[in-house]
Amino acid sequence: MTKDWGRKDLLGLEGLGAAEIEALLDEAASFQESPPKNVLAGRTVAFLFSEASTRTRSSFEEAALRLGAEPLSFSAAGSSLAKGETMLDTMKNLEAIGVTHFVVRHERSGVLEDLAPKVAASVVNAGDGWHEHPTQALLDLLTLRELWGGFKGKRVVILGDIRHSRVARSNLFALKKLGAKVTFCGPTPLVPDAFAAIGAQVEHDVEKALKGADAVNVLRLQLERMEQGFVTSLADYALSYQLTQARAALMKPDAPVLHPGPMNRGVEIASEVADGPRSLILKQVSNGVFVRMAVLAACDRGRTAHV
Repeated sequence: MTKDWGRKDLLGLEGLGAAEIEALLDEAASFQESPPKNVLAGRTVAFLFSEASTRTRSSFEEAALRLGAEPLSFSAAGSSLAKGETMLDTMKNLEAIGVTHFVVRHERSGVLEDLAPKVAASVVNAGDGWHEHPTQALLDLLTLRELWGGFKGKRVVILGDIRHSRVARSNLFALKKLGAKVTFCGPTPLVPDAFAAIGAQVEHDVEKALKGADAVNVLRLQLERMEQGFVTSLADYALSYQLTQARAALMKPDAPVLHPGPMNRGVEIASEVADGPRSLILKQVSNGVFVRMAVLAACDRGRTAHV
């Protein structure tokens, strides 16, 4: 059980302290060792996703089921949102029929900061625009912590489309709080030097960035969020920034490879790396269930404490 947690919501990691982040990781690890039953019996978890998702939605649904909650499926396209109803009215109506937790993915950055205080239910951010994706970062950290034990003195490279990545931002906030150093790497249009202002080292030379790194987290090109001109072509990007075996070999010998998915094989990552001995990609997916169990359980305790 998380000792350093009293919140009903998880909207991001930027505003959390190191103790709160560690508490969530500790609870996720405890769920791996001794899966709880019926922790959320009698609760209903609604999934409000206005963007596509495979891993996040599936693992949140599995997390809710393992905790004994009732998942409530929801499609924005087939709901009254499509008729003009506001997100807040939708949430309040679902809350009125018994929803105790909302897991929300939304295309607009920061939308939940305004909505969460207006409902009694717990609100968990499953990715909002370019802002944050806190549970993805937490599962990344859990995966690395299992390997390292801690983060102090470690250097993690986040490689790829940083500009459009909520995953990169959440990872940066959390890793820095836990004592790691973070290097953002990619072409200048996708990794503006301005990211140095929020604490990242910015490097545009991929070989230089990877040399001696303790881990790399590879991000896909989010073409659906891009305007033209960010990259000249996928082939050019792959030539300059794809994580190949030769580039992965520049890291420390035991340095792992992570990727939040979905992967564009042959673009940002070579298949032999994605499927190779350094890869912890499927371990990340497995850990996602335990992290999301921990978040739902912790937020439920915070919610009931506020009632």
